[in-house]
Amino acid sequence: MTHDNSFPVITKFMEMGATSVNNNRQVVMTLDHDVQNNSESNLRKYRLIEEFANKHGIDFYPAKHGIGHQIMIEEGLFPVDETLISWYRARAAAAAMSGNSTKDRINHKRIDELLENTLVADPGAKYAKEYFLDLSTLSPFVAGPNSVKVANPVEKLIAEDIAIDKAYLLSCTNGRSTDFAAAARVFREAGDNGKPAKIHPRVKLYLAPASLAEQRMSEEAGDWQVLVQSGAELLPAGCATCIGLGQGLLEEGEVAISASNRNYAGRMGSPKALCYLASPEVVAASAIQGRIASPGWYLKPEGVDKVVVGEGTGDFAADKARSIQDAFGQIIGEMEGVITAAETEGPAEESASPPVTEGETLTGILPGFPEKVEGEIVFCDNDNINTDGIYPGRYTYQDGMTTEQMALVCMENYDTEFRNIIRPNDVLVAGYSFGCGSSREQAATSILANQIPLVVAGSFSNIFGRNSINNALLGIEILKLVERLREVYGDDPAKPLTRRTGWKLVWDVRRSQVTITEQDGTSWVEKVGEMPPNVQEIIAKGGIVKWVQSTLQA
Repeated sequence: MTHDNSFPVITKFMEMGATSVNNNRQVVMTLDHDVQNNSESNLRKYRLIEEFANKHGIDFYPAKHGIGHQIMIEEGLFPVDETLISWYRARAAAAAMSGNSTKDRINHKRIDELLENTLVADPGAKYAKEYFLDLSTLSPFVAGPNSVKVANPVEKLIAEDIAIDKAYLLSCTNGRSTDFAAAARVFREAGDNGKPAKIHPRVKLYLAPASLAEQRMSEEAGDWQVLVQSGAELLPAGCATCIGLGQGLLEEGEVAISASNRNYAGRMGSPKALCYLASPEVVAASAIQGRIASPGWYLKPEGVDKVVVGEGTGDFAADKARSIQDAFGQIIGEMEGVITAAETEGPAEESASPPVTEGETLTGILPGFPEKVEGEIVFCDNDNINTDGIYPGRYTYQDGMTTEQMALVCMENYDTEFRNIIRPNDVLVAGYSFGCGSSREQAATSILANQIPLVVAGSFSNIFGRNSINNALLGIEILKLVERLREVYGDDPAKPLTRRTGWKLVWDVRRSQVTITEQDGTSWVEKVGEMPPNVQEIIAKGGIVKWVQSTLQA
């Protein structure tokens, strides 16, 4: 599936010299991101995408039809659990009565076929781990500000009396009819004389459905009207503010609470705004009160101070017995393995050759791939540097951006001084989970635009790692380097977001090792993973597009 990024994909398709789509049933194009942009350039791009889809028989969904992820579950069919099977049954019945194209994909015959081939565990299957969670102890949580990994019970934030300026009920995460029903219930119960409550005079509440179908269902239930009567401002079906486009963006100094899926600094507007994430109910209650609030339905069990969670089933006696049984079974299994190995191998034979000592294994280097990569280390000492921080969403769909312009805005939402600090051939080093967030490939290409050939991190987001390979940006994980840099610079009171270290890094690809020379001349070596030939081949060609192009021409 592609969305507003379809046009760059089409451009690459044509650059590769491809003339046809191998299987057009496996491609879907949906326009859902910049749908409020009615400029001639954007409308022209949308027309070209639609023309390409029609030419190749690709399923196409125009702007304001809905978010692509939502459309995929409404128009497609995937293996699901019992709850979603019930939902699909309802969708199949509705599609059959309406006669729209959904009936070709979602119908009772296909659902029956799906149920004939269910995925189930083998009898007696062993599990690596089992966890339990006592849901009665789980209160509403709020994530943030500006982080999905910092979360607190809503009651804690209520005590901090955090005033808000904007609230959002939207996105592929919480833009369905059931989400609007949950929010509408809060407005109804907070109202007087049968009229729903109004939003706080200081607050602006923005409302966007995940799809037109979800909006219609909400209207039929009467929930949509409740939210409109509360004073919500309506946005067309699509990603809206969640992607940082269109109406309702956060201004500098504003505080917001959103039912969307990410709240990184700058994603929904100004990097100097604060955004929290919460459920539709908490967002609705906060919009009414003008500060982070709870609908008040949760009652904490007596004597419970935190969420009860752990390994096992939660039954201490049963978990202990099973743990002993599993440990005993493991010992028996290991003993049987030793006995079997001894019986099959027989007595050891004397070797005519001397024992093999641990030697050096060299990695083969394909033509065009560098044997060594070296540069001065520039350190961005933060974990979870996300794709919004690396390449802001407001530039993502500006397809006319030049390489020079991309270089200038790289890391803009993380550190505006990055562009002035970085130099060609530097090695960028960051903390853990580098490149988390959305799938925009510009997070990789904008780094390359600064002529940075290599990124080192404690760990990478999987999507960023794949995009890096696709665009010929090298990346390796070196935990020791990250921890050593933090050891040396951790006490610096200045704590710059981007630091020139004066350290040198040399990556010997053939030997799969990196040599670090610190500023005082101290050197040390660290082994890294081997560079596999398939990755070498893609990067040596200059990225996946040129690799595919060479394959087509072969």
